[in-house]
Amino acid sequence: MTSLNNLLKDIRACTLCEPHLPCGARPILQAHRNAKILIAGQAPGRKVHASGIPFDDASGKRLREWLGVSSEQFYNPKLFAILPMGFCYPGTGKSGDLAPRPECAATWRAGLLTQLPNIELTLVLGRYALAYHLIHPQPATTLTETVQGWRQHWPQQLPLPHPSPRNNIWLRSNPWFEEDVLPQLKKRVKQLLKPAP
Repeated sequence: MTSLNNLLKDIRACTLCEPHLPCGARPILQAHRNAKILIAGQAPGRKVHASGIPFDDASGKRLREWLGVSSEQFYNPKLFAILPMGFCYPGTGKSGDLAPRPECAATWRAGLLTQLPNIELTLVLGRYALAYHLIHPQPATTLTETVQGWRQHWPQQLPLPHPSPRNNIWLRSNPWFEEDVLPQLKKRVKQLLKPAP
């Protein structure tokens, strides 16, 4: 079996989708065998592609607030694995970024997940990650309905809206999310990141 370090090296050198990527291949991810929390997102945006740092944008700032963690904690791969469904920026379409390239998950995801034996909580952001990760997938429901049904996945998984500023209207329209879900999320993250005695 390939070690995680070798797998990460291979992924970071991947150019499989390059012909379809407007800015070229630049796989962006973070992982370590000790990580207890997996963030399963969509794909890097343009700003993250430029910096090479996952969630190095307004979405990341909001996500860290939702989690109640510092940047130092968030970017510690021994605490958080950050694996988008597509590791490279897919480009922009009419209504935002394009979907993650399907070749990425098909080629790398299963092997990566087997190298993360200590994950206790998976945060699932966006419909592509939801379709891949949810243990108890729901029949064609809206994002709102899926997030409202978060308790059926808890405490191993948590479906989330994307923390992008594009979702400000959704957050204002669904105050229950900040009132009910985020306190439970922060509490669980704090428990998982607590050093062993």
